[in-house]
Amino acid sequence: MTRSPAPDAETRVHLGLGSNLGDRRRNIERAVALLGERMKVERVSKLYETPPMYEERQPRFLNAVCRCASPPAPRDLLRLTQEIEAALGRVPGPKNSPRPLDIDIVLYGALTLNEPDLVIPHPGIAERPFVLVPLAEIDPGAVHPVAGKTAAAMLADLAPDAEAAVLFEG
Repeated sequence: MTRSPAPDAETRVHLGLGSNLGDRRRNIERAVALLGERMKVERVSKLYETPPMYEERQPRFLNAVCRCASPPAPRDLLRLTQEIEAALGRVPGPKNSPRPLDIDIVLYGALTLNEPDLVIPHPGIAERPFVLVPLAEIDPGAVHPVAGKTAAAMLADLAPDAEAAVLFEG
């Protein structure tokens, strides 16, 4: 288990939101509203439509990132995100399967945590345009505490042939 500085009242958390089942826009909007009941939602990115990664035979996703202040402790935040996912219709299933809502803890201030069921920062950030595009939109200077790079720098490092997130116009 690896830990870095403990969060305080000034800690900002960045959450990735994705939906590829049902009313995708409404699922994300509702999730942001529910998150706002437990912490201050400071910024929310635009919605981006992205192809699925890892398991490609499924509907396209809508993705966003939100930045929140005064989050609950990491374990409590994980429980909260799982409760919101379930409330919006997510049921347990195979990894990377279609879902009405997925919420990932992308960054939690400068905290690093490596436990079997909770890794912060999220280990897939650097390879995921569906996270980096909206993250760089709302907080380009957010620093990955392990890589030491900003969101904007990580986005610039993505392979040029990586299929980018496209602004959702629907």
